[in-house]
Amino acid sequence: MAEMEATATAGRPRLYSYWRSSCSHRVRIALNFKGVDYEYKAVNLLKGEQSDPEFVRLNPMKFVPALIDDDAVIGDSYAIALYLEDKYPNPPLLPQDPKKKALNHQIANIVSSGIQPLHNLSVLRFIEQKVGAGEGVLWTQQQIERGFTAIENLIQLKGCAGKYATGDEVQLADVFLAPQIFAAIERTKIDMSNYPTIARLHAEYMAHPAFQAALPGRQPDVPSSS
Repeated sequence: MAEMEATATAGRPRLYSYWRSSCSHRVRIALNFKGVDYEYKAVNLLKGEQSDPEFVRLNPMKFVPALIDDDAVIGDSYAIALYLEDKYPNPPLLPQDPKKKALNHQIANIVSSGIQPLHNLSVLRFIEQKVGAGEGVLWTQQQIERGFTAIENLIQLKGCAGKYATGDEVQLADVFLAPQIFAAIERTKIDMSNYPTIARLHAEYMAHPAFQAALPGRQPDVPSSS
């Protein structure tokens, strides 16, 4: 792949992304929502470009996304989202109310630590190799359904869902939920009738310009046949 640089053009962050990565998807939403003009650099995970020594210098975990902003190099979607919140505070992704802020972090963490990592590409490959063909799909469905059940119940328990997950404004919970819901519907074929609140949120996300522009199928590295 093309040589990677450890610094970005002044005033224009560079995002290392893969079109289908839900972690990259989150960051694209946050950047779009904040109105940040950024440069897109594709990292093809299927070709193993995340193991390129130049990329490993940027993110030793060999994951996308990675964000370079001037001399800042950040290789985790949650850390990137919080960095963007600090550097570009308007419009905000986190509310001032401490209870609602904690709820946003809780929902985001369910997605980022309790759902997505349990069915990423390396995990599914391991399961398919060790257990058998087709087992990865069943495992993925189980992890998503467990997480969605928790989020559905959490939102209903708190009684705070408005137009979006925690109110009438897009917040951090939405940035993390939207890609997970999209992947669950488009790739895993989860029955969303079991999650009416989450299904309603998906419709709102699909109508929002910042979310639309971040969709996998709209990225420059999407395969022509997808």
